[in-house]
Amino acid sequence: MSSPAKSEAKGVSLIEAIRAALWEEMNADETVFVIGEDVGAYGGAFKLTEGFIDHFGPERMVDTPISEAAIVGAACGSALMGMKPVAEFQFIDFVSCGFDMLTNYAAKSRYRGCGAIQAVFRGPCGSGVRGGPFHSLNAESFFLNTAGIKMVEPSTAYDAKGLMKAAIRDPDPVLFFEHKKLYRLPRLREELPDDDYIVEIGKARTAREGTDLSIITFGAQVLNALDAADALEKEDGLKVEVIDLRTLSPLDKDAIISTVKKTNRAMILHEASLTGGIGGEISAIIAEEAFEWLDAPVIRVASIDTPVPFAPQMEDYFLPSISEIVTAARRLASY
Repeated sequence: MSSPAKSEAKGVSLIEAIRAALWEEMNADETVFVIGEDVGAYGGAFKLTEGFIDHFGPERMVDTPISEAAIVGAACGSALMGMKPVAEFQFIDFVSCGFDMLTNYAAKSRYRGCGAIQAVFRGPCGSGVRGGPFHSLNAESFFLNTAGIKMVEPSTAYDAKGLMKAAIRDPDPVLFFEHKKLYRLPRLREELPDDDYIVEIGKARTAREGTDLSIITFGAQVLNALDAADALEKEDGLKVEVIDLRTLSPLDKDAIISTVKKTNRAMILHEASLTGGIGGEISAIIAEEAFEWLDAPVIRVASIDTPVPFAPQMEDYFLPSISEIVTAARRLASY
């Protein structure tokens, strides 16, 4: 049976890319299995694993009770016994229910001499789909201070497949954030190589070359940054460089410092609320290691400090907008 990741539409969507990566890794390695709520018979909340149970069977597509703590705990235990679990959270918001097991066990198991936890903990994150305050979380800052856990968030189908393969093969626990707004977005469909490939964890990419200022971002905000950069070049003649971090822990410090040295102006853009967000850590890296290269203050653009609203107009107001990015960029360029 061939991979269910293909569709009749041209190119591969982000969710299909993740499915393809998971299917190929499970076919290649019998120790890889999926565990989570409704991942088997139902095919996952977003149908990411639809059809998998017919090919791999219920022993490798493990449906669980509604208990994220149990899912994480079972994944950790199986990893210690030589398996390679891919644990699904139906929405990444509920990672909080497995927080203790992730931070106090999975992240520290290698360091306490119990052995590494080779496991992927994946799930849909992000706002902009009218999911309300309980289904729209961006959780990266919760784990940024937890040594021992890696975090990735792709913004292209190519990266989604390559990062998922890298995460499954990585010897340490990886949190894999998938922005649900990008899952089936037509503009992200692309043809992927037939050959096996990975995208290295810990390496950012330059999504757009520029010389006047840099926007450092990730996830769905990469698209907003690119759209804002197009508008700024057309209306103001500004050449904006866009850096897609891809990996949130460990951050690619070299890429961050390199773009600051190149453009001398930096905007940090993320979807999570401003206070305590990952932008503060990136700002600190720039201040400590590239301060003398700055010609202007570092600007952070993020969501406001409230839970994600459900009302469409309020959610749009809550999130960083293209116009807000453009305004901030013009202010940055004016220094």
